Amino acid sequence: MAAILTGFVGSTIGFSIFLYGKKQARLPQLVAGMLLMVVPFLMLPALWTGVLSALVVAVLWGGVRAGW
Repeated sequence: MAAILTGFVGSTIGFSIFLYGKKQARLPQLVAGMLLMVVPFLMLPALWTGVLSALVVAVLWGGVRAGW
């Protein structure tokens, strides 16, 4: 149950970031949104899904702060 909830939350956030990137024509947000939508399909335990999702968001945040 936790894996389903974690995957749903992560992919929902990914979809929102993807739509933002599409509307603003921003490649980093497009890529990060797609990655966040794909991570739950890897069928990993909830902890790993959360860790990978957090890593993708952290890389996106760092990239945006760096000026991408």
